[in-house]
Amino acid sequence: MVIVATRSDPSCNYLTMPRRSAAQRYVASVTPSRRPARVGQVIGVRRLGGLALALAGLAGGYLLAPAVLPATLSGRVAASTASERDANGRRGAPALAGESVAPLDKAAAAAATPAAGLAKADVRAGLLSTKIVADGGGALAVVPGNVAGPGRGPVRSVRVEVESGLPVDGEAFAAFVMSTLNDPRSWGVNGRMTFSRTDGAAEIRVVLASPATVDRICAPVATKGVLSCGHDGVAALNFTRWVQGIKSYGGDWTAYRQYLVNHEVGHLLGYPHVECPGAGQRAPVMQQQTAQVAPCTPNAWPYPDGA
Repeated sequence: MVIVATRSDPSCNYLTMPRRSAAQRYVASVTPSRRPARVGQVIGVRRLGGLALALAGLAGGYLLAPAVLPATLSGRVAASTASERDANGRRGAPALAGESVAPLDKAAAAAATPAAGLAKADVRAGLLSTKIVADGGGALAVVPGNVAGPGRGPVRSVRVEVESGLPVDGEAFAAFVMSTLNDPRSWGVNGRMTFSRTDGAAEIRVVLASPATVDRICAPVATKGVLSCGHDGVAALNFTRWVQGIKSYGGDWTAYRQYLVNHEVGHLLGYPHVECPGAGQRAPVMQQQTAQVAPCTPNAWPYPDGA
């Protein structure tokens, strides 16, 4: 059974905590206190009543919900009735305005080999090197292939992308992402859903990108080169976090990477942030563990007991 805190954390305000890491100082308000729209849809403007608020809005600009700006303000291209749909007939995740996405160069990927001495956990996660790339330029490559969802329940389609220039084996990274999402401890527990992979239109895009590119993808959410995000149908994973993890996981980079995938995809499935339920308890997967795990203990899974 999953451990879930009873209160959402819409403000992500850590000012009351005695100590804050660099990641905590950069925590952004990613989700509102209510459940967001369906995967691939943009959360609209918060309705505000009263003449005074209306006048303030006209005089001072737009009054928006704290998490995701509408497409007309954020520069995103929102999905429309004419948008591509995945194999299940669901609307695909929107693309960024001016975004460059191309198929992965399979020949170059096949020729790439992991650096000598790289840990097995790093190789399994798709890393060819642990060298940090601060800005990869923004060109994204789609990992080719179509893999059916292995479980029961509604099928959610996923497209995996890697920023060109990162030392990453796209196929291995995609396999890691999909094995995480289809693990019995993840969101598809007990046949609630299953995840398929496609290189075409998809509900969910999982993108591994450099910090600078993640900042651009996640805007207006302020990830500040430190955090990842999940909104508008895109789970954008920060490459530095993928390589270095966080200290709270005690060197278990596999578990942290599984947490990162589950947490950001969780946002796309409609789950907001929650708080640590109490000292010594397992952190809910929707807790902002990158910022702080304590006083909870690390946990990578929505349903860590598999039920």
